[in-house]
Amino acid sequence: MRWGTAAVVAAAAAGTGVAVLALGRRVSERAVHPGAGGAPKGAAQVRVTGLAAGRVTLTRTPQSARPGRYALEWGADGHAVVGDVLQSSPQGVTRRLERADGAPEPGTAVRLTPRVYRGDPGTALGLPFIETAANGEGGALPAWYVDGKRGIWVLLVHGPGADREQTLCAMPQLARLGLPVLSVTYRGDEGAPASPDGLGHFGETEWRDVEAAVRLALDSGAGRVVLYGWSLGATMALQTAARSTWASAVSGLILDSPVLDWPATVRRQATGAGVSAPLAALGALAAEGRSKVDLAGFARLAEGTDLQVPTLVLHSPADAVAPWQAAARLGERRADLVTLRPVPGAEHAALWNADPGGYEESLRRFLTPLL
Repeated sequence: MRWGTAAVVAAAAAGTGVAVLALGRRVSERAVHPGAGGAPKGAAQVRVTGLAAGRVTLTRTPQSARPGRYALEWGADGHAVVGDVLQSSPQGVTRRLERADGAPEPGTAVRLTPRVYRGDPGTALGLPFIETAANGEGGALPAWYVDGKRGIWVLLVHGPGADREQTLCAMPQLARLGLPVLSVTYRGDEGAPASPDGLGHFGETEWRDVEAAVRLALDSGAGRVVLYGWSLGATMALQTAARSTWASAVSGLILDSPVLDWPATVRRQATGAGVSAPLAALGALAAEGRSKVDLAGFARLAEGTDLQVPTLVLHSPADAVAPWQAAARLGERRADLVTLRPVPGAEHAALWNADPGGYEESLRRFLTPLL
């Protein structure tokens, strides 16, 4: 449903400030209940128009024509991986079909998502791993551990509306570098304790669950850690490095599509769902009040005031969720520590998909001096 300026005006004309507040609260639901797992929010829908050996043709959209590797998902379990664009015309886009669980027949409506890998490190990548858990404030926080020969561990923190599968794309490169990996969960995730009030807090409380994972790594033999997060998971990594008792053990940060301008991100998510700009602003205010997010603290993170360690920021100038300008400002303000790598044309938190080789090379160049 679309909510526009007319809805706000109508509510106000009725003399019901309460109604206006109710509208704002309704819009804020998407922000304070990000969910986890399932198909990524905002996954683009396209239709299969042709299928041949090693190739699939899709209706043409900006998403279906993007370079890189993506997944096609349909029904309950249908999943395929598509690669290079082989042919493009106004009528359709033909892409390399790399692998498929089943085949999407012509006419099938599919979701185009960044979730190339599904499952766990073993089933998706063939990497031996163990299930473990950090001891969080609310209870056990499940985690995947992939062993490595280095003394520095990399802690992977997924973003909202996703789960640990989001972190799988980084694991092959980290394994090639011999780095132990801990892919973690936080409150509100499936299998993890719920947030006490049932709401997401944009990292304000969740960062303490990342801190619990740091403690687990150090207690398990890690000498140092690198925190690596996506979207709000990147923000949680920043918060942990700035606020944790164990911050001295953090020797680097990798931030993929970090949320640094919180109000703008909440407004963008709302307008992307069809909400008018005035009502999106109202929804952001409602989300701020409900979650008690610390905007001054967010601003401090965005300015890099407390940044103490080398930081790789991977971001897209085309990001429709987290503004590029905020990442660029952080890179300018803390050029002494921040390496900013733009990934042109990529969607939010789908930077690896847009350029897997370039993305992995950025990881290698950043991490090698830290080893």
